[in-house]
Amino acid sequence: MVNLKTKYLGIELKNPIILGACNLANNIDNLKQAEEKGVAAIVYKSLFEEQIQLEKAQLDDRLEEYAERNAEMINLFPTINHAGAEEYLMNIAKVKKSLNIPVIASLNAVLKESWIDYSKQLEKTGIDALEVNFYYIPRDLNVDGGEIINQQIDILKSIKKILTIPVSVKLSPFYANPLKVIAQMDKEGADGFVLFNKLFQPEIDIEKESHFVQNDLSKPGDNKLALRFAGLLYGKIKSSICSSTGIFTGADVIKMILAGADCVQIVSTVYKNKIDVISTILKDLTLWMEKKSYRSLSDFRGKLSDERLNDPFVYKRAQYVDLLLKSDEIIKKYPVI
Repeated sequence: MVNLKTKYLGIELKNPIILGACNLANNIDNLKQAEEKGVAAIVYKSLFEEQIQLEKAQLDDRLEEYAERNAEMINLFPTINHAGAEEYLMNIAKVKKSLNIPVIASLNAVLKESWIDYSKQLEKTGIDALEVNFYYIPRDLNVDGGEIINQQIDILKSIKKILTIPVSVKLSPFYANPLKVIAQMDKEGADGFVLFNKLFQPEIDIEKESHFVQNDLSKPGDNKLALRFAGLLYGKIKSSICSSTGIFTGADVIKMILAGADCVQIVSTVYKNKIDVISTILKDLTLWMEKKSYRSLSDFRGKLSDERLNDPFVYKRAQYVDLLLKSDEIIKKYPVI
């Protein structure tokens, strides 16, 4: 009998499968079904400060739309304040009470004060951990990269100072050296890292000559970056490693653990293959471990990491050179004419 237990952020999980932040959480029955199918923890859909501010502005606009249309209409509506994050906090507290597995909140704030305030409010709901989403969309040619990193580290330190629950950091890969950033945040007390954020990119309709938003789910094979950095980080940081993006099958999970991940987050495969895919992934993982005579995840975690390999070129650019040297084989497999 194999043991699928793992630890993430110091929390014992019954297996390495976490349902990542997504709108499936809008229906609590989805989360209960995911728990029944074997998911070990869930990350509740993200609280976005920008969304709250936008909703507040839209409410203010609607309330003022007919105000002072004539001398007798000083104010058509009574004063109403936007509820802010209260509905979100109420919903996540309800989810926490309804499930028997760990519930992790996800936070995307803008201002340092907001990061701190929302973190405090989220902890009060009874969540088991907090996942902070750090990313920066470059728009200003004059902003120095080091300044952005320092701001994020300062926010992390401030959050860690006020919370008693573990804090993980979900990062974008778009740093000149993500390893250095992760090492700094590890030193400042991050309990874990999620590799990586999947950022929505702009798209253009060339007929309408306008931008549009598309449902940009991950695809199989999108996990290569997470695989590389899990392999590079294993054994070099104290924090937990959680791989995310493009993880669809039991084989994908096995690869991440071999590289050095403690667990994974899945979302797109659940949308595309339904919630039942969770039990399929766990079954495939179990069968592989039995076939290989592994009794626990620790038996093979990090086996193919940079820390344990004797080959210094696996995680380096030499693989690209090797690919070029084998270009003839590629042409044979994919002839252009």
